[in-house]
Amino acid sequence: MTDTGAPKSGWHVTEEDLRAYALGELAPPLLWSADTHVGSCARCRAVLAAVSDQTALDAGWDRLDAELDAPRPRLGERLLIRAGVAEHTARLLTATPVLRRSWLASVACVLAATVLVVHAVDAPALFLALAPLLPLAAVALSYGPALDPTHEIAAVAPTHGFRLLMIRTVAALTASLVLNTLAALALPGYGLLAFGWLLPALALTAAGLALAARLGPLLGPGLVGGAWTLLMAVAATHPAGTPAAFTAAGQSVAAALAALATFLLHQARDRFDTEPF
Repeated sequence: MTDTGAPKSGWHVTEEDLRAYALGELAPPLLWSADTHVGSCARCRAVLAAVSDQTALDAGWDRLDAELDAPRPRLGERLLIRAGVAEHTARLLTATPVLRRSWLASVACVLAATVLVVHAVDAPALFLALAPLLPLAAVALSYGPALDPTHEIAAVAPTHGFRLLMIRTVAALTASLVLNTLAALALPGYGLLAFGWLLPALALTAAGLALAARLGPLLGPGLVGGAWTLLMAVAATHPAGTPAAFTAAGQSVAAALAALATFLLHQARDRFDTEPF
């Protein structure tokens, strides 16, 4: 607000100050002077009306631009929100790379091909060896900077890193287990043996996550997957009977390892907030 040196009747509030006044951004003592002057000056009231209309129009365009530029929630995100999941959690959850159609289609194709091979050569050990690796891979690829396009957002989100990891893990694990179960149902001739992969899958996933807290989201699960692959390769050299990992004793060991790895993962939960994954 400026004073041109004219008499009181010739003094007016500048257009810049009137614009700030319309936006509620004019600070005292200019605010008090403008408020008093506008009440008695028709000219300043007219200018104020003009800038107020323009300000409202600009604000409207800004809101429209923001609405058009805002990412539209996908179907899965909308369903999660309707189910009561917080909006930010639904956004982080549906951004999980392994929940994309390309990943799910690839896993489905791999399982379908494996089931066909098992039917052709009558070798259930092939399916049992592969099935536990898929949930492990899904969880490993669902968290961390390597493949997660929203990792930077997740890193600064007001959410405990371990909680986010568990959200992503449950989602990836559920998707993988559903596909594995459908594949196992396509092998009715093997009975309960077709589901012998379940406990090893949980043990591998828990162990991979426990090591991820110390070695990173790819190296930890990678070592676990490599150890499992080596174990299955050794078992393949002794094809007589059911591989030890899928016997009653082997299943008990898998359950114990899953419990131990889960405990170690819980103990290391704070590392997911401090380590630069």
